[in-house]
Amino acid sequence: MMHYLKIWLASVRYSLVRMMMFRFDFFLWSMVELCWMGVNVLMIAVIYRHTNSIAGWSKYEMLLLVGTSMLIQRLLLGFFWSSIFELGRNIRTGGFDFFVAQPGNIMFMATTRKLDPDSLANSVIATAIVIYSAHQLHLNPGLADIALYAFMIMCGLAIHYSLLVLSVSLAFWITSAQGIEGSYFTLAEFSRLPRKAFRGLASALFVWALPVVIVSNTPARVLLHGFEPALAVWLLAITAGWLGLAILVFNRGLRRYSSASS
Repeated sequence: MMHYLKIWLASVRYSLVRMMMFRFDFFLWSMVELCWMGVNVLMIAVIYRHTNSIAGWSKYEMLLLVGTSMLIQRLLLGFFWSSIFELGRNIRTGGFDFFVAQPGNIMFMATTRKLDPDSLANSVIATAIVIYSAHQLHLNPGLADIALYAFMIMCGLAIHYSLLVLSVSLAFWITSAQGIEGSYFTLAEFSRLPRKAFRGLASALFVWALPVVIVSNTPARVLLHGFEPALAVWLLAITAGWLGLAILVFNRGLRRYSSASS
């Protein structure tokens, strides 16, 4: 573990040096993401001018849910997105040889090589939205509740990571996975909606089959309603399941890989 930690810290150092070389790029993309987050918050304010509740969720409960969803996505984009996005292109062009030749776990090396400091910076804004919402709702979570919320955020991050790795791993079998990557972000938009808003087939698909809704709803409900054992166990189970599936598919695809650089 210390070996991999040293490798990851070296990647962090590389990303920060690169950020300092292109400071305007960091500032520009931070502003773009901040504007996108602002649009989502503004949309909630506009909607709740015309209603008091959506699927039983009040304005600030919904804001807490959206803040939780944005926090998970900002962490995903900050820690993994650039590396995973390049993974499909590297498989297609033969650049993946660089990772195959390295000693160590190939999946770890290929998905953690780059960081996006602009997304990580905006994760602070997402956290501020969650804290503001909790304050407006007069919530006073204890240390155990906050620790459980953070743990479930990590579970949600692991599920999003697994879904994205699964999508990109298809590049081992097909020419390009770019369209599938776009589909992932379309599905991720559902994570900002309350679970009770989905019924019937939509609930079976987006809550249980593809857990894009439960990954944000479960942490938010910890702050709102306290610990719910059934949801916590379900979230932990699907985290292990999706992460295991992502590792399995990636390793199966790895056996099919043949260098395209020669």
